[in-house]
Amino acid sequence: MRFCLLLIFLFISTPAFADRTSLSGDMTQGGLVVGTTDPEATLYLDGKLLTVAPSGRFVFGFGRDSKPTAILKILYKNGETEDRLLEVSQREYPIERVDGLATDKVTPSPEALARINAENAEIARIRSIETGEEWYLSGWQWPAKGRVSGVYGSQRVLNGIPKRPHFGLDIAASEGTEVLASTDGTVRMAEADLYYTGGTVMIDHGYGLISVYSHLSALTVKEGQFVQKGEKIGEVGSTGRSTGAHLDWRLNWFDTRLDPQLLLEGMPGD
Repeated sequence: MRFCLLLIFLFISTPAFADRTSLSGDMTQGGLVVGTTDPEATLYLDGKLLTVAPSGRFVFGFGRDSKPTAILKILYKNGETEDRLLEVSQREYPIERVDGLATDKVTPSPEALARINAENAEIARIRSIETGEEWYLSGWQWPAKGRVSGVYGSQRVLNGIPKRPHFGLDIAASEGTEVLASTDGTVRMAEADLYYTGGTVMIDHGYGLISVYSHLSALTVKEGQFVQKGEKIGEVGSTGRSTGAHLDWRLNWFDTRLDPQLLLEGMPGD
């Protein structure tokens, strides 16, 4: 696992604070960071309040276009404060071009837009959930075996029209290939036919971490079900807006989209 990677950070405080708050993870655009501190401390990342678990652990992440630096402010119960300057490495992203899509998939009709807006509102609601469970501590694994066909951060140009960047990891595999839960959590969505993502499962891993599995041809879990890492949740398909059988796997920390591939070693069997 890459949670043990060394972080690059600077201290704007006394060295003694390092023993009270530690960080591990990927200090880069798209990276997830897990920290430990005094359970009674109050933390802010660039002014955003972070939740500290009773264990003292906390999580946060950096988006695709995060700035080169961020400030982690720590207020200890005894009144001491620490401002830690975090250096966030910057990445370059590939451009992908996809032609030949049906016009109604590139420019949705007014009727389709109403459906899309309703579905997006429910997705946003789920991504705002903060469950006080540290299910993510079960670790991470690849949700399917196949060829990586699309990477986080790449921008797609559909029929010559630049679209939003791709925020997931695409794994091309034969239809029916089993899809597994990447880590422990509770299923918050299990929908067979969303407009863009087709068969879709969203799993809550605690403290704002939500994984998404899209374009599934079959779902084998239901909303509210608890699943363990490695448990089957569906099958690879090409439902929704898709040009071939694959799994689009995503990870979010609230409204920040992370790169799930940073959490993993190479594809099993490579």
